[in-house]
Amino acid sequence: MTTAAVLTDHERTAVQAYLRLLHTVRAGLDTAAGPPGTSRPPVVPPSVLAEADRALESAGLAGNEEEFFRLLRGWGPHA
Repeated sequence: MTTAAVLTDHERTAVQAYLRLLHTVRAGLDTAAGPPGTSRPPVVPPSVLAEADRALESAGLAGNEEEFFRLLRGWGPHA
């Protein structure tokens, strides 16, 4: 049994921003959403990417992906 990590407010904000970014990227890559035979480049709004960057920096996790993904894995079953 795995226990969920207890995150600081800044860490929780960073994880949530990352998950929003992940869902946005997945939606952008979903080619089934358009008409058959069409393709479009994935679009990630700059504001979503900037939010994730700010949240990582506020949590002291910018440039420390190993620690961030450790927190993400321990946060919940969806991570």
